[in-house]
Amino acid sequence: MKKHTSLFENGLIWFGAGISLAEILTGTYFSPLGIQKGLCAILLGHLIGCVLFFLAGYMGAKTRKSSMETAKRSFGFHGGILFAVLNVIQLVGWTAIMIYDGALSANTAFPTGKWLWCLIIGALILVWILVGIENLGKINTAAMLLLFILTIILCRVIVFSGNAAAGTPSDAISFGAAVELAVSMPLSWLPVISDYTREAEKPGAATLVSTITYGLVSTWMFLIGMGASYFTGSDDIAQIMIKAGLGIASLLIIVFSTVTTTFLDAWSAGISGESIWKKLTGKQMALLATVIGTAAAVLFPMDDITGFLYFIGSVFAPMAAVMVADFYFLHRHFEGRRFVWSNLAVWLIGFLLYRFLMTVDLPIGNTLPDMVITTLLAVIVGKCSQKGIGKAVEKISGSEAR
Repeated sequence: MKKHTSLFENGLIWFGAGISLAEILTGTYFSPLGIQKGLCAILLGHLIGCVLFFLAGYMGAKTRKSSMETAKRSFGFHGGILFAVLNVIQLVGWTAIMIYDGALSANTAFPTGKWLWCLIIGALILVWILVGIENLGKINTAAMLLLFILTIILCRVIVFSGNAAAGTPSDAISFGAAVELAVSMPLSWLPVISDYTREAEKPGAATLVSTITYGLVSTWMFLIGMGASYFTGSDDIAQIMIKAGLGIASLLIIVFSTVTTTFLDAWSAGISGESIWKKLTGKQMALLATVIGTAAAVLFPMDDITGFLYFIGSVFAPMAAVMVADFYFLHRHFEGRRFVWSNLAVWLIGFLLYRFLMTVDLPIGNTLPDMVITTLLAVIVGKCSQKGIGKAVEKISGSEAR
């Protein structure tokens, strides 16, 4: 029987997920708004994203199921596999992107070749996976303490080594687009959060602790990135740390923040993979995801990830909206069915709506309106199905046993 994770362990997991170079680099995009508007966009985006983060995590915590097993409750066994495949793809993509960004920054701090740093970071992630999330214990605690101290030093360096005149507000990014960027990071964890809350000793409290911890740390990382760009006039975090004389400390921040965050992506890729291929264990698939991600980081350029972030949002925001409708409002599940066509149709509408909203500059971004509309549509369709309207559609898959 698996040991349930404590509140501290859940908080530690998401502290490590929040301390990320990807989040710092994303934060640099906010500096054209100026400090005040940039801060508002970061806070609003994280508020929206973290509410969704909590709703998704609580579903897994209450049902004791992984993220993709939870998806099967709304979309059926085979319908859930569709999202599991998409989730594995995005997690392997994140693994590659994180290794790529970490290697670039590490190579700036200590030039030895990007490909070599990709291999070093990839190897450390493999070690983390082999040790296993249940046994990391003191290793993870020590790494988190180290990163906590170093990021405080980094904050001080950024604020006191630069000049506020280095950054001036401009129209390089709209407020709505900035909000959407802030939402995108917590949103990217929606297909992952339940992989960790499902084993929580106290489901509700653990989900809340995970959400608050990740939200605060992620906001902090965004502020570091925005501050670095605004106060120093540079978005190269490695160069800022080197000029400040942090030396080996800069390398530790870069490497360990990359490892602790990317480990969760690879580990969850393994958990999602278990619901697709039964022949390999989750740990074996996590190792495979890391190897593929490392190879991709060595071979392909990954400097612009905005398209990737929008892909994640367009797929998983409407997926989560349908699941929220079923779990919180309709109180139903379809684990015994192969496909739930009505929910898949609602998801497709939500997907297309998200892509359309990308062409509209809304001050609150496009994730929130997409999810609200998709959730309402899912509730309406669900209520109609319960009353007998649309039963012909449900009958196609509803009578089929898994």
